[in-house]
Amino acid sequence: MFTGIVEELGRVTALEQIEGGWHLGVQGPLAAAGTALGDSVAVNGVCLTVEHVQGPRLRFGLAPETLLRTNLGDLRAGDPVNLERSLPANGRIDGHFVQGHVDGTGVLVGREVDGDSLRCAVQADPALLRYIVPKGYVALDGTSLTVIDVLPDRFTFMLIAYTRQHIALPLRAAGCRVNIEVDILAKYAERFMAPR
Repeated sequence: MFTGIVEELGRVTALEQIEGGWHLGVQGPLAAAGTALGDSVAVNGVCLTVEHVQGPRLRFGLAPETLLRTNLGDLRAGDPVNLERSLPANGRIDGHFVQGHVDGTGVLVGREVDGDSLRCAVQADPALLRYIVPKGYVALDGTSLTVIDVLPDRFTFMLIAYTRQHIALPLRAAGCRVNIEVDILAKYAERFMAPR
């Protein structure tokens, strides 16, 4: 489990196709520190298993399903990525419960400077928007964010100055895909309330 508080802005070193899947290489000294084989690290909000550690570099295996459901297949060497190690049992939850199980992708369709903050909009499938509420949580590329408003085809949120400096989203162009993980509590509530 993760919190959506990005620990480090890493850099992609490689995305290589291998027999049966893909390897993703990332440089992230903080994320690599104390990380062992088999540990979980969220890369752009996707929970991945560490397959190799060498100094500040990590390597992960990607299944075809991961590439289909996330934006990891869009990455190129040098691209920035959000990194967060899994939450230890005695850790502090500053964001919200993030599983690293991406529900789908959306498209960054708007950005507007508002003082030292950035107002953003992401277009998303209505099947995902049903779980997103104003003043609720959403994880975008693994970043825990508070939703401002939900419209029929998109939702909006703000990035404060500190967040803008520590995550990958402000460095990405309009039209790029972003990973969306809705608040798991919304999905549990729907399941609990469903007729049986």
